[in-house]
Amino acid sequence: MKAKFRLVKIGRRGGTYYIVDRDAGERQSLNTKGKAEAAELLTARSEAHRDPALNLLKARVYLAASDPEMATRTWGFVMEDIIKDKTGPTLRRYQTALKDSAYKLIKNKPLLVTLPEDFLKVLRAGTTCTNVYLRRFQNHAVGMGWLPVPVLPKKKFPKVVHAEKRAITWDEHCRIIARETNLERRDYYELCWHFGGSQTDIATLDNDDIDRKRHSFTYARHKTHNLGGTRIGRKAWEVIERRPKTAPLFPYLRTVREADRATEFRQRCAGLGIKGVTLHSYRYAWAERSADAGYPERYAQRALGQNSKIVHRAYAKKAQGTLPSLEDYEEAQRKAEESGKIVTLDQQTEEPKVA
Repeated sequence: MKAKFRLVKIGRRGGTYYIVDRDAGERQSLNTKGKAEAAELLTARSEAHRDPALNLLKARVYLAASDPEMATRTWGFVMEDIIKDKTGPTLRRYQTALKDSAYKLIKNKPLLVTLPEDFLKVLRAGTTCTNVYLRRFQNHAVGMGWLPVPVLPKKKFPKVVHAEKRAITWDEHCRIIARETNLERRDYYELCWHFGGSQTDIATLDNDDIDRKRHSFTYARHKTHNLGGTRIGRKAWEVIERRPKTAPLFPYLRTVREADRATEFRQRCAGLGIKGVTLHSYRYAWAERSADAGYPERYAQRALGQNSKIVHRAYAKKAQGTLPSLEDYEEAQRKAEESGKIVTLDQQTEEPKVA
């Protein structure tokens, strides 16, 4: 009976040895030019093929010699270790994610005996969030040297698909404001609409961020530390004037947890029958409004505190502003050349006009 694997050398002098699978007709480099080392690797591969269970036990013995806890370290240990260096909102997000019941399927399972099927069971029992954090747990274990190779390759993980998000409409915003009896919370929602900031950035605005002479504001985003801000419009300034003139603009809301502010907003939406929006929908609404109005993208990026054009385009992907057809533009261009005038775009009619 022929052996499943054989050894070949590519290159006459100083060539590299390869192992060839006779059945599949595939070859794999052994990354060695030494014949003795190549023969030893060939023997190991052949033994692993004949008795994979025995060789798995051998591998565990070798690994345990270098790290005594290797054989007993569980996924629960990985989950506890990954949050040790997390702080603030990031820590709270991890703590919330770890409450996912799907992780119970592997929490007490040693890393070295975990199979791809075990991960797939977790993914099928969980949600999109489960998928995101399970990847992080595996990366942490591999990065710390607790796993020699990933349990489930990156390409085998299901694609992360987030729920569709949408902007809050002007009508929905007005209904929420009209019903809100808490003045601080009402003004907070108003500034979310006018400024398009994230909920934490707006809730923690301070009077030190406001330039009352120039009617503008500047703040450092909590998430990215990028600077955001713009001049303050007339309606937004009326809201600013209603807030305290010193210290925080929202003294109570800045002390409320992010999740609790979101829950309060969701309760108000539920009471009005508004579905599909969150506090972050104000950010989408601002970006879409800016795109509809033809607001320069570089200005919108600075106002939102975004560095990447891709991020802003994702926020504004549902903007309804459209460009004129090339046919109409060419016609206007031709007429302009004949008359010696300039072609401009009319933002209201979305048609090229000759000025």
